[in-house]
Parts: sequence; C-alpha cells; structure tokens
Amino acid sequence: MFSYVVARDYGFAPNPFYGVCTLATCKPRIRNTASIGDWIIGTGSKSQHRRGYLVYAMRVTETMTFNEYWNDERFYRKRPNLRGSKKQAFCDNNYFKDEEDQWRQKDSHHSYNDGVPNRHNIKNDTQTDRVLLSTDYAYWGGSGQVISSQFRCYDGYDICAGRNHKSRFPKDMINDFVAWLGSLNGAGYLGEPLDWKKTS
Repeated sequence: MFSYVVARDYGFAPNPFYGVCTLATCKPRIRNTASIGDWIIGTGSKSQHRRGYLVYAMRVTETMTFNEYWNDERFYRKRPNLRGSKKQAFCDNNYFKDEEDQWRQKDSHHSYNDGVPNRHNIKNDTQTDRVLLSTDYAYWGGSGQVISSQFRCYDGYDICAGRNHKSRFPKDMINDFVAWLGSLNGAGYLGEPLDWKKTS
C-alpha cells in the first residue's frame, strides 16, 4: 500500500474519469514501484484543511508505458481537450514519444497556458515511463470522509503521509484498511475534484 497527500486535486493526478482511474503524471516513485494488486491511497492536504480525509483509493489492475497508454484506443477519451468540459480538460493521456524518440506533451494541464510544452513537467513526469491504471477504485475528490482514527495510530503507524509517500505498513493494517474501504459502499467516480472550484 502506498499513501500520499494529493496537494492539487483537479482530477488530473489521479484522473478518475471514464471508468478507469489512472496515475500517469506526478508521483514517479510510486509509478515506478507499485505492482498490480497494490493499493494507492490519496489523502487531503493540510493547506486545504483536508488532512486526514480520503481523496481516492485505487487497487492497481494494469500498468503500461506512456506510448501504450497514448495508442490504446480505450483511452483516447483521456487525451486532454482544453476546449472541452472540465473532465476533458483535466485528462492525463498527454505524453508520447515521436519518431525521433523524443517526448511530446499534448496541450494540457501540465503544459503552459499557451500550449508551449513545460520542460520541467515533462522531465518530472517521464522519468518513470509507467502509467498505473485501476478499474477497482473510489474517488471522492473534495467530498471524501474522514479516515477512521484507527488508521491514524495503528500500532504507531499513521496511514496519512507528509511531504513524500509512505509504503511501509503492517500487513494487518493494510488488510483492515482495505476492509474499511469496502464498508464505505461506493465505487468509481463519486465526487467532484476539490480544486475545480478554483476554475469556475
């Protein structure tokens, strides 16, 4: 299980739309390490007064490279369209390699406003050429509930991370947390991204 703080919740990283939750940008260390079957937990940020709240939880069910993601027709709808709806604008299928093996970045949330590629984001996102996908997920966005206090101090372990991510949890804690998630009733896209209020 990997846990981290979702500092910017626009529905971009993760992208919970079209029936598949994808982590294709940011968090290169998690994308490099997580395996099929692992859980990824995103929690709210202290700056947004949401520390200790759930943002999303996903069990990794598939992985692929950026080019595989870009070329898979299942995910054409996840290519960003900044002139479309908010859901389309914050899609995350925006990296691929050209014929010269150079990274290309589609006009997206991670490029500059005028469509010019953002070299910093390209370097950070593509340092791990791996996309994590899940069809077993729940995304609450800004409406996630408070995490049970049981998991804020479980034999000295806190499920909520700080600046980086956490991944060293006792097996019993993981099993209990997954069981608690299952008790919440609800799957897929359940709530609007918290930061969409900034784009209204």
